[in-house]
Amino acid sequence: MMGARLDQSIAILNGLLGDYLQREGNGLALQMELRRDGKRVEASQTGLAAAYADATPRAVVFVHGVMCDEGIWRFPDGGDYGQRLQRDLGITPLYVRYNSGLSIADNGEALDALLDSLVACYPIPLHELILVGFSMGGLLVRSACHHASMRESLWLPQVKRAIYVGTPHAGAPAERWGRLATRVLRSIPDPYTRLIGQIADLRSAGVKDLGDADLRHEDRASTSNRMSLRDRRHPVPLLPGIEHSLIAGSLSVEPAVASLLGDGIVPLTSAQGCGAIALSQDDISAAHVCVLAGRSHLDLAHDDEAYVFIRTWCEEER
Repeated sequence: MMGARLDQSIAILNGLLGDYLQREGNGLALQMELRRDGKRVEASQTGLAAAYADATPRAVVFVHGVMCDEGIWRFPDGGDYGQRLQRDLGITPLYVRYNSGLSIADNGEALDALLDSLVACYPIPLHELILVGFSMGGLLVRSACHHASMRESLWLPQVKRAIYVGTPHAGAPAERWGRLATRVLRSIPDPYTRLIGQIADLRSAGVKDLGDADLRHEDRASTSNRMSLRDRRHPVPLLPGIEHSLIAGSLSVEPAVASLLGDGIVPLTSAQGCGAIALSQDDISAAHVCVLAGRSHLDLAHDDEAYVFIRTWCEEER
């Protein structure tokens, strides 16, 4: 229990200041890696064979969100989505831990490299790789897919479906509001007010990227200080050839309130990708979108009904 709490504290610290920790070479800066039962798994033939002696031809990779680690997937009574998929469908679960304070583009590149090592060193021939990203993790999945599509990656051809859980495809308004508030504070000719603005501006690159869901380095270079989304049509499309499914939450069952508040962190329209995802296919059908009423943002990472949706989309092997 103490170890899990320490891991959670370090994950929060990395989400807040992870880019600074890495620049300073601080030992608390997390690295992109696979984890199993709280332990690091080396992405090599020896490491994967030892950790996944029970590996199956289908695997699912879970990518957590900002300021958390793979423990976010755990249900209060134990178990998680991955363990349930292993029990019900024989799919091998793998969990990623990373420094969520780094830019999404940097983490996307790191995830791309990690998945290449995973596929190259997996203990048995891999038939399918399923990606599940929670919150920022979904943006990392999209960023990694984008980077992989720019080259001949080993892992991308193995991906037949991706599931985004509470992912802010159209950005997070709270970060855009905070960005504008920080600018206002720093412009006021009072040293104490400016200091507050400067401290607020120390939030990590990863957190800042959530404002406009910036997936590439070139996107980050054009960040603005306005409250509206910079680009209503996201410049990075969902890749064709992959079945994309979205899970969104809302605090209220009332449509008007749900549309306004979303899951308390990510608006409903953002989690559904409304108007924000340039698709190569015509659109994501309603059958590919699951909206859960009465759920907060964190609830989505370990929800029984969300699991039923995930299991349904993973039942048939592609």
